[in-house]
Amino acid sequence: MAVLKVENLKTHFFTKAGIVKAVDDVSFAVDAGKVLGLVGESGSGKSVTGFSIMGLVDPPGRTVAGRVLLDGENLLAKSDDAMRKLRGDRIATIFQDPMMTLNPVLRIDTQMIETVNAHQHVSRGKARDLARAALGRVGLPAPEERLTAYPHQLSGGMRQRVAIAIALLNNPRVIIADEPTTALDVTIQAQILFEVQKLARETGTAMIWITHDLSVIAGLADEVCVMYAGRIVESGPTAELLDRPLHPYTAGLIASIPSRNERGKPLNQIPGMTPSLLSLKPGCAFRDRCARADAACSTAPDITRPSAARTLRCFHPLSETVPVSEQM
Repeated sequence: MAVLKVENLKTHFFTKAGIVKAVDDVSFAVDAGKVLGLVGESGSGKSVTGFSIMGLVDPPGRTVAGRVLLDGENLLAKSDDAMRKLRGDRIATIFQDPMMTLNPVLRIDTQMIETVNAHQHVSRGKARDLARAALGRVGLPAPEERLTAYPHQLSGGMRQRVAIAIALLNNPRVIIADEPTTALDVTIQAQILFEVQKLARETGTAMIWITHDLSVIAGLADEVCVMYAGRIVESGPTAELLDRPLHPYTAGLIASIPSRNERGKPLNQIPGMTPSLLSLKPGCAFRDRCARADAACSTAPDITRPSAARTLRCFHPLSETVPVSEQM
């Protein structure tokens, strides 16, 4: 059963230059203990989707339509005060930069104890025990020593593990992770991804993992939603979507992964640039970069279901029987 459902979400930014439709009719769901990957290029609307779910969009941005259902409750209908009580408790976030979570002048134990006491009425000693246990769950060595450290005394990988531990402290129903491993080296990244996936399975926490890196999603997510220009253009089970992409944009992202390119040859690229959301033409936003586009693409495609587990926005989907390398 879905812990979180996002239905027809629209978040717009009202600027002097015009209206930016950063998130435009986005829908998906994520089940308990599962990881949903939200992928796409910079500017596709991934992070704004995450902020919209958390109720953290500030003016000139505003969520103008849709519903975000957490265990059936619409978060968009809640007051600011009610959302403050929910954040860090039933729904939590992990940022790309752990210093957005950590206060540089407070010890780790102080910050973690405050996080527990903000949502649970327990003693300081009990809160400290919960903090120590959370650091152990994310694989941080010598958790008792880390509790007495300041953020600057920890490496980047350790700080990110602390940020993940803080997100887990109150056993949230949902965690939204916004590219939390991008700045880490490959070895530390792999360790954290393994631990996060394991924790989701063990605790039943649903997770949305926002990233531009399909190679990360391949080994982490159960399902993938591919975003382009504020919309989800394709979604489905991870292995199925990566093996048989139907949208030309998805195929382009997969083909541009360095490991799929032949040594000594230029990397494959998607031609053109991501369009400005201020001046989107009517129709399919990807058509100026798509070799399959024709007159039909001047009209925006509706969402279709090629199979029970897949969704697609495209008039000219790729063949399911042709390998990605031959479609590009």
